[in-house]
Amino acid sequence: MQPVYLDHAATSPLRSEARAALLPFLEGEYGNPSSRHPLGVRAAEAIARARDEVAQALLVEPRQVTFTSGGTEAANLAVLGLARAARARGRHVLVGATEHSCVRACAAELAREGFEVERVPLDARGEVDLAAFTARVRADTVLVTHMLVNNETGMVAPIARMAKLARSRAPTVRIAVDAVQAFGKLDCALAELGVDALFLSAHKLGGPKGAGALVLAPGVSCAPVLHGGGQEHGLRPGTENVAAIVGFGAAARLAEGQRMQLLPRLRELRACLLGRLADLSGLRVIESATAQQPGILALVIPGAPAEVRVHHLAQRGVFVSAGAACQSHARELSPGLRAIGLDDDSIRRVLRLSLGPTTTLEDVVRAAQALLEVSCELERAAS
Repeated sequence: MQPVYLDHAATSPLRSEARAALLPFLEGEYGNPSSRHPLGVRAAEAIARARDEVAQALLVEPRQVTFTSGGTEAANLAVLGLARAARARGRHVLVGATEHSCVRACAAELAREGFEVERVPLDARGEVDLAAFTARVRADTVLVTHMLVNNETGMVAPIARMAKLARSRAPTVRIAVDAVQAFGKLDCALAELGVDALFLSAHKLGGPKGAGALVLAPGVSCAPVLHGGGQEHGLRPGTENVAAIVGFGAAARLAEGQRMQLLPRLRELRACLLGRLADLSGLRVIESATAQQPGILALVIPGAPAEVRVHHLAQRGVFVSAGAACQSHARELSPGLRAIGLDDDSIRRVLRLSLGPTTTLEDVVRAAQALLEVSCELERAAS
C-alpha cells in the first residue's frame, strides 16, 4: 500500500513536468550560462524562460525576479539587503512575531548591526493586531517583514492592509513578505499585495530543492549579501543552478495554472479530515478566524507529545510532522506557536498535517483512521 504523505508544508513531491524540464540540464546540457558558446547560450536561455514563468505567475516583469539557492537565501537577501540599503533613512525594523527561523535570524543580525528591531503585535486570537501594528510604525521605520501564510498554522496575514497602514505613517518603508507557503495556493501577485519584496522556494510547490527567488518591486534598492561575478543582476552572484532553476520555472507555471482548482479541493479535504476526527477527545484546531490556507492543519491533541504520534503514524505509513520542519533540529519550543499564545505543554502536542496537489480523499481518510487508532493505543498505554 502506498504511504500517505501529509507533510507538503515541509516539502512537496517533485512534479513530473518539472523533472522532465530539468533533467536535460543534469545530463547533456551542462553549459555554464555565462559562457558564450552554444552550451552556455542554451543554459542562459533556459534560465530566461524560467524567469519568465515565475514572473508571469506573480504578474511582474522578468527583470524583477532574482534566483537564489532557496527560500532561506532569498529571505536573507530581502531582510538584510532591504534594511541595509535603507539605513541612511532610519534603523527601525518591524518583524512578524511568528516568522520562519531564517527571518528571525536575520532580524537578530540586524539588531547586532545597530538596527532597532521590534515584533509585530498580535491580538488575543494570535493574529496581527492592526491598530497596535500601525502604532508601532514610525517615521524612521525602514522595513516591515511578515509571512503571508504561517508555515506552522496556515494562518493568512492581512498583508495588503498592513502595507497600506505602514505607508500611511512611513511612506518610504519597505515591505518584505515570506510567500513560501502561499505561492501556488493563494494569489501572490506583487501589485495586489502592494509590497516591495516576496521571497519564494521551489520545493514547496513541486519544484526541486536548491532553488528559490527574491521578487522586487520596480525601483526598490536592495544591497547584495554575497559578492562575486555579477550574476542575477549583481544581487546573487555565483554560477546559477540551471537544472533547479528550470525545474522551479516549470513548477511555478503549473502551480499557478492549477491554483484556482486546488484551493476548493484543499478545503474539501480539510473538512473531511476534521470531520473524521470530530470524536477525538480534546482536539483543538489552531486556525485563523478570518483567513486560512486550508492545506495546513495544526492540531493540538492532549496526551502523548506530537513526536510520539509522528513515529506511530509513520509505522502505519502516514507521514506528518510535529510542528514546522525548520524547528525539528532546534532545542527550543516553537517561538511562533508561543507568540500566538500556546503554552509549552500545548506546543509539545501540536501535530501538523499539510495537504497538497497530490493529496487524495483516500489519503485523508486513511490518515484520520490511523490517527484515531494511534490515539486509542496511546491512551490505553497511559492508563
